Amino acid sequence: QVQLVESGGGLVQPGGSLRLSCATSESIFSHNVMGWFRQGPGKQRQLVALITTEGATNYAESVKGRFTISRDNAKNTVYLQMNNLGPADTAVYYCYTPIGAAGSWGQGTQVTVSS
Repeated sequence: QVQLVESGGGLVQPGGSLRLSCATSESIFSHNVMGWFRQGPGKQRQLVALITTEGATNYAESVKGRFTISRDNAKNTVYLQMNNLGPADTAVYYCYTPIGAAGSWGQGTQVTVSS
């Protein structure tokens, strides 16, 4: 069973920053693409960012220039640094890796951007 343990969500004011973390086992982390998706209120889950084992990245247009995905191979952890957050970024953020027919997902962490 794939375990993805997320942390770092919370409430932040517009223009603020948050960093999300997702930890997993070495066997999962070292061999697979890792990523983040989000699901806002009343919306479908959508891709935020992906990172390959070699460090290549891919971002949704809506977060380019504001969000940075990275991976720490020593800690088997993937991060999502989110800057200049706005209300449209309010969502549950899910860690993801493409293992299994439907992929494998973390439990989700809530990010709320509000003044």
